[in-house]
Formats: sequence, C-alpha cells, structure tokens
Amino acid sequence: MLEEITIVLPTRNERANIPTFLASLPAAVPLVVVDASEDDTAVLIHTLRPHHTTVIPHPGNVTLARQLGAESATTPWLLFTDADVSFAPDYFVQLPQYRAHDAVYGPKRSLGDYGRYYHWFSRGQQLIHRLGIPAASGSNLLVRRSVFQKIGGFDLNLSVNEDSEIAWRIKRRGYDIAFAPDLLVYEHDHRRLRNGRWRKTAHSLIRCALLFTGFMPQKWRQHDWGYWANAR
Repeated sequence: MLEEITIVLPTRNERANIPTFLASLPAAVPLVVVDASEDDTAVLIHTLRPHHTTVIPHPGNVTLARQLGAESATTPWLLFTDADVSFAPDYFVQLPQYRAHDAVYGPKRSLGDYGRYYHWFSRGQQLIHRLGIPAASGSNLLVRRSVFQKIGGFDLNLSVNEDSEIAWRIKRRGYDIAFAPDLLVYEHDHRRLRNGRWRKTAHSLIRCALLFTGFMPQKWRQHDWGYWANAR
C-alpha cells in the first residue's frame, strides 16, 4: 500500500522537528511538503530526504498548505500529518487492514512529556467516535483522494480546526470514517501544552463545539484565537 499513499505535510520553521519526523518515514512513500518557513527547513528536508520528496514554497496558513499538498498528489490515498510528530515503527505495516474505509484517523501519543495527557485525549477521541462524531487530528488523518475531491477538500475559511471539520463533512456525506487505535503517531513538541494544558484543551473543545453545531460566527472562522501565536 505504500506506493498508494502521499504524505502531505505543512511546515513553518520546523528545523528542530523535521529530522525526527523524516526518520520515521518509509523511504519509498511520496512526501509533499508545503513550506512557509523563514528558516532553512526546506533545505534540510532536501538534504535528509532527497528522493520521493516535493517541497512547495507557499506563505499560506496550515489549512491552505494541506489543500495545496493534496491537490499536487496523484496517489489514491492522502495521509495528512504534522512535522512535530513521528510515526510508530509499525504504522505503515498496520495501514493495509484499513483500506476498505474511506477515511481513517488514529491517536497521537507521547513517549516523553505529557504522556498521560495524550493518553486520555486519545481515549476521548475513541469515546466521541463511538458516539458517532469523528474526532480527527490533522497529525494523523488518512483520506481517499477521490473522497477528498468529492467533498471539496478543506474549508479554506478556517485557519485552525480544519482537520475536525473535514472529518465531520466526510461522515455527513455518507462516507465511512474509522478510528484506528493502533495507528499511532508520537508528539515531540509540547510548546502549546507548556503554555497551558487547559487553555489548549478549552480552545479545541469550544471551537469544535461551535463549528460542529453551526454556531461559529463567520468572522471567527478565519481567526485562530491566538492558537499559533506561542507555537512559532
């Protein structure tokens, strides 16, 4: 299945994170990076992974970066992720068992700090999924390219929570989206949690609740409420 997947990665000043991320990828899997960096992230990516890698410079936000990366892919599957994670050693071995679904998402854990936080967060994802609401993260989201195209891709009016919103839309359009607890990625950059675990959690829960119920004012959709301010 490796030749059927393109990994889509938005980057912005990820020099510290990118070596660990790249080391977790199979060499043969195509990687499309959409880079808005002011540092040498793009140069480092070319140096560490010169083959099966495309880097597209673009100054847009993360939502637009994911969209542009997806549009440049030609494989049947799109795997959306982030530069501050790494894939579990068996991640790509486990993938083929989920190919019957239209979309799949898995949890994010930590091998270091905040392990308990990520453990309970993933338990929450699983519970919400059982209630019929996908709780996807852009760090670990696999979507059929044909489905992605049919639903119109990401909502470009969103500067954050675009991952949750597209998962809900996939479900609402009648496609099959699965939660895969054994498809693990590991977080390595905990800057947002160090700025406040409850702040980060409340930000996600409140915005997602407003988006899911349709009560999010249009003028708030493009504003990230300071989400990226302390993470750059």
